[in-house]
Amino acid sequence: MRALLGALQVIRSREEMRAFLEDLLTESELELLAKRFQAADMLNESIPYALIQKETGLSSATVARIAKKLAGETGGYRITLEHVNPLPLPRK
Repeated sequence: MRALLGALQVIRSREEMRAFLEDLLTESELELLAKRFQAADMLNESIPYALIQKETGLSSATVARIAKKLAGETGGYRITLEHVNPLPLPRK
């Protein structure tokens, strides 16, 4: 895990990140990660679970797990969404 985190820290551009992730993960793994992040963003916008499931194809259990992580103490989704979205996110 330490080596992976170190590798992610030294990536300097979107193009480098894409190349690294395409080498590291399968196409289906990349798509799943993208869908999970999309679901976190949609949950943050208070979009209903059913619509998130329809848009992403994720199961209700996966959407619920993402919602739990989004509200959780680790804060990975929240911190990243704060960096990606220009407006402050509501605190839950």
